[in-house]
Amino acid sequence: MKHFPVWVIVVVAGILGWSSDGFALDHNFAGSAQADYHLAPRQIGRENNNVLDGATLEASFKVSTDLSDHLSSNAKLCIGCHGLETDMLYFDYRPIDELNFRIGRFSPSFGAFNLRHDPSNHRTSDKPLPYDMGRMLRLRDWNMGVLPSPFPDNGVEVNGTHWFGATAQLDYAVYAVSGFKGDHGSTDLDFVQSRSGNLYYVDNNGIPSVGARLGVTFKLSARSDLTLGASGMGGTFDPANQLTYVIAGADVSLRLGQTNLRAEWLVRREQFATDDPTRFRYAIPAQGGDFFVKHGAYLELEQPIVRALDLVVRVDGMYRKGNVLVGSMLDKESAVGRLTFGLGYLVERHLRLKASTELWQFTDAGPTGSVREVSFHLGAVGTF
Repeated sequence: MKHFPVWVIVVVAGILGWSSDGFALDHNFAGSAQADYHLAPRQIGRENNNVLDGATLEASFKVSTDLSDHLSSNAKLCIGCHGLETDMLYFDYRPIDELNFRIGRFSPSFGAFNLRHDPSNHRTSDKPLPYDMGRMLRLRDWNMGVLPSPFPDNGVEVNGTHWFGATAQLDYAVYAVSGFKGDHGSTDLDFVQSRSGNLYYVDNNGIPSVGARLGVTFKLSARSDLTLGASGMGGTFDPANQLTYVIAGADVSLRLGQTNLRAEWLVRREQFATDDPTRFRYAIPAQGGDFFVKHGAYLELEQPIVRALDLVVRVDGMYRKGNVLVGSMLDKESAVGRLTFGLGYLVERHLRLKASTELWQFTDAGPTGSVREVSFHLGAVGTF
């Protein structure tokens, strides 16, 4: 199964690139690649590194095909710190705008950021902390973000769009997917199990997780709009279906000409196994001591300075409350905040340079012995 994604994309590309009657189908090939250098000065030379610093690569290749007026397909591979994985492989059947059936492997509809999680679609090298998938400092202490993006899964989704005149648009989605995964006795989600092809992309407990999203967009003018959204998902993640997780979120996006202002809040409530109390730092109460809550939020301003140069200012953070394992760098209440200043320079249409400075504030001193840290990103992203 290790080479499963490679031959899948080859076969799919061949099938979708040619129709049964000998005529080429309406298809689109696209991709992106981002090379980034992440400098975290306090992490240099430290053993058991708690951040993915240095030079990293994120790349993807996507094939989209319109098979008929109502049926389309999408296949996408991505490569990053997790290796080569299948990010999407699904069919869309849309008889009308208000009703679409999505079947296969895809990221279920949740929040606003996941729609632009590809590095070519956002101006910084990394993602907001609630959606972080490995670039944050102390990532192993925090086990990344609230909902690391993207989060591809197997299942079915029903979604649609309805316009109310020319000024308002309603988008909805409901879905059932395999859900996030963990082992017997887990104390947190194991995101590797959800995305690794080496584990065969199969469910670990036979019970699907379910979720939904609702969004409303108001067209304020020819160049301005406002979007409000709410999302939720939940299920069990252990093989015995005894440990639950629930994730909820709200988002707002405002576009005023070329200025974009975005904000999101996410929260995850998750149970953990307490069969061995000696693993935990604090005593487990008789009631209400078998779960933790992790919040995450960001506020982001994207503003062009001149035609080819964009400024990004982002404030984001996370807060976790609940018991921790013995030896954890976190406490029963821990928080992290970050202030990011970034620049994106468009060299030409398909090539952009990115640079950013990140100022970090932690409530726990951690392995560096400091509650304040700084890191830098310098990268380039290209599309084709």
